[in-house]
Amino acid sequence: MSTVYLNGQYMPMSEARISPMDRGFLFGDGIYEVVPSYDGRLVGFVPHMERMQDGLDAIEIKLAIDQDQWRGIGMALLERNDGDNLGLYFHVSRGADSKRHHAYPDGIEPTVYAFAFEIPPAPIADKEAVSTYRVSTTEDLRWKRCNIKSTALLGNVMHYQHGHARGNNETILYNAEHQLTEAAACNVYVIKDGSVATPPMDWQKLPGITRLMLLDILRKNGSIPVQERIVTLEELRSADEVWISSSSKEIAPVIAVDDQPVGDGQVGDVWLAAQTLYSAQKFNY
Repeated sequence: MSTVYLNGQYMPMSEARISPMDRGFLFGDGIYEVVPSYDGRLVGFVPHMERMQDGLDAIEIKLAIDQDQWRGIGMALLERNDGDNLGLYFHVSRGADSKRHHAYPDGIEPTVYAFAFEIPPAPIADKEAVSTYRVSTTEDLRWKRCNIKSTALLGNVMHYQHGHARGNNETILYNAEHQLTEAAACNVYVIKDGSVATPPMDWQKLPGITRLMLLDILRKNGSIPVQERIVTLEELRSADEVWISSSSKEIAPVIAVDDQPVGDGQVGDVWLAAQTLYSAQKFNY
């Protein structure tokens, strides 16, 4: 993975440079997206770019790049880098100013960066082959604008580290009322008696693209009941199945929460049905 895109030019990654006065470097003042691709086919490109534009609008970065141009950058990176399974990282910061000052400056150009990186093959609906996850839980201590996919990810990084330090793969977060928000890098679902529940979207959670696609697929199919509602920590601990989702993981089964097995500690039948549906339709978005 050697060729990257920076401010209108393709170049070797080793030659890419930004100013140390770039506000993305100094403040985490930027927005990013990650889009997976398998054999050159993008997953969820349109909703990913719509979310990116929503983030740019929310933090008032004006950028004259439309979806077709983003797609062109992404496809060019796929062509210039080797690999059947590649993730595309798109990054926009506010740009470099002549001084460090908290207020948004006038008259600077955004920094636009993108690169491709190797990802594992697409997850498949197979109980024996799927990667399973063990998670920790902790109170969500991040800021109150988690719906913005900001490059300022220290809060998420620290929560992720909480689980990692305990030998787990993720950390599921809950608020002061013991209501689930999301995980450090994923959305969360609990399954009870064949029904799927996931917390509703608000400022406490990132509107995940895999979540968006999965809920749409499940509702259109109709074979698995699904609800967006408040989900409690107690429900998490007593669930038959727990899933986390992200663009790279798709729908990932959780088999242990805080070292306690979820259900019988095995991958569930509802996960198998949901991942089967998702795998069949994910390239339609």
